[in-house]
Amino acid sequence: MAVKIIGATLFAVVLAGCSFPNISMPRLYRITVQQGNVITQEMVDKLKPGMTRSQVAFIMGEPILRNTFSEDRWDYIYTVLLPGYFEQDVRLSLFFEDEVLAYFTGDLAPSGSQPEAQAAEQAADAEPAEAEDESTATAKEAT
Repeated sequence: MAVKIIGATLFAVVLAGCSFPNISMPRLYRITVQQGNVITQEMVDKLKPGMTRSQVAFIMGEPILRNTFSEDRWDYIYTVLLPGYFEQDVRLSLFFEDEVLAYFTGDLAPSGSQPEAQAAEQAADAEPAEAEDESTATAKEAT
């Protein structure tokens, strides 16, 4: 009889412990799975048409996928998966003509920092011309 009472009490305590909303069950560790070549925006920004295959391989690494029907195409794929939380796929295809990089397509494009640099250079070139205009205007006022 005492065994039944102890068993029933133990069962009630365990059952009551599961009903509290503040107590959470321990979570399983979920491993982050990375596959393929890492592709970053900095790497894509360094790619320029006219680069040789060895220069491209130095920046991007050797591709995991090579097109068996066309040696002039290199495909890069990078996948990050954290089950239940995060998933990312980045793809990039490079095309070569006459052993140099002709163009590339994919999820990442060269950033706009290069046109901004060109605009800054043009603004720097325009400043001396504006300074000359101001100096001639000042000289005209003096006369």
